[in-house]
Amino acid sequence: MNTTGPIGDADLDIRNLRAFVAVAEELSFTKAAVRLFIAQQAISRAVRQLEDQLGTPLFVRTTRQVRLTPEGERLLVRARGLVALHDEILADARGPARPIVLDLMSEGRRTGSAILAAARAEAPELEFRGRYGGGMGAAIRLLQTSEVDIAFGRAEWVDQVLPAGIERRLVRFEPLAVLLPADHPLAARERVPIRELAGLEIDVNPAHGEAPEWVDLGRQVLALAGAVATPPHLPAVGSENQSHHLTRQGLPILTGADHAPVSGGVIRQLVDPVPVYPWSMVGLGRLNRAVREPVERAALRLADEQGWLELHDGAWLPEPEASRRR
Repeated sequence: MNTTGPIGDADLDIRNLRAFVAVAEELSFTKAAVRLFIAQQAISRAVRQLEDQLGTPLFVRTTRQVRLTPEGERLLVRARGLVALHDEILADARGPARPIVLDLMSEGRRTGSAILAAARAEAPELEFRGRYGGGMGAAIRLLQTSEVDIAFGRAEWVDQVLPAGIERRLVRFEPLAVLLPADHPLAARERVPIRELAGLEIDVNPAHGEAPEWVDLGRQVLALAGAVATPPHLPAVGSENQSHHLTRQGLPILTGADHAPVSGGVIRQLVDPVPVYPWSMVGLGRLNRAVREPVERAALRLADEQGWLELHDGAWLPEPEASRRR
């Protein structure tokens, strides 16, 4: 006797139910997509699949508004409970002792650390741990094995192919800068025009195998500036090592404008044009909503308060990000 209930193709997909609940609560497909960290087309497809499976429309859609049908209102009551129960099961399986691990990319670059601090304030009941992986290549591998839950850094680069299931959300445009020895001729400038780097040797660490996104960005910035790269070398990790490397080498080092102070050095933003590093929040699409949402809220709150997503005239984006914004 078959006691398993409905056949497989009649089972409701929890992802479709989650999309339905988000649209029902936001009354907006756009806002629901932002909330769930997925594309709007995916939200629309999920709701359409659920409507087809149930054989009834769940929303009335017009050019001005989205509202629930009577069938949608009845489903919402049950769907909320099912989605909440699903997330509770995942949270229990995860275990209360396991912290939420965020890869902040680099100790000197302060974007990830700021989001970590904001996430702790946003959800004090959760335990967050930060780590510094040094690059998105390494972070993506750890995301796939669930050793890292969320990573921050540049999520697009030339010839990149993100593995299936990896999703990203832009959180900041950070102007790029050069870290200079205090006695470097360019250190006297408040900001450094790109043209002043022409012909100079710049440390962009072109052989960092764990950071293909940075290697690609460095190549494009050097081409923009007409500068050349230093020979490949091991990255200087940590403020003390960076200070020693900077003063010993005596050359400009490419970094972000929001870099932690380094002893013996000064940070000068690049201008004319202003090259930009695009930061994204990156995670697996199946990541527990209870884990993802507090971090995303924290990141977007900082972005709103500090204007992180404002892209001013004169900004220069690398490829492929530049083409995708046209």
